[in-house]
Amino acid sequence: MAPSLTISQVAKTSGVAAKTIRYYEQIGVLPAPRRAASGYRLYDQTGVERLRFIRRARSLGLPLQQLKTLMDTLNGGGHHPLRPRLRALVRAQLDAVTNQITELERLQQQLEQILQRMRTSVYRTHAGACQCLGTKNGPER
Repeated sequence: MAPSLTISQVAKTSGVAAKTIRYYEQIGVLPAPRRAASGYRLYDQTGVERLRFIRRARSLGLPLQQLKTLMDTLNGGGHHPLRPRLRALVRAQLDAVTNQITELERLQQQLEQILQRMRTSVYRTHAGACQCLGTKNGPER
């Protein structure tokens, strides 16, 4: 029989905090492990590998609810192969990141334009609000 690990050992081995492991079990992302007579959770190597998978998926920004569905497949709850579902999830995350990058590039251009205007425009003291954040065609809508 393979050696069993306690939650603290699994946390150290996987890089996932014990509190997070318990949370993943609570919401069903990770199946509940078997218990020792003392009540301690006991994990096998499969549990550690699944936890590493979850940690890596989370580091890529994959949502927990989607991971729960994927993990149900691994736990025998689904009839669809994991890889195509994971590929679709990663593709959706890549699309979201690509859109974020596009939006951040637009924001970067706007900030650069404002800084340029602030460097080249004449500073005026007046009682109204500063117009330096407005667009070339007037205040932002």
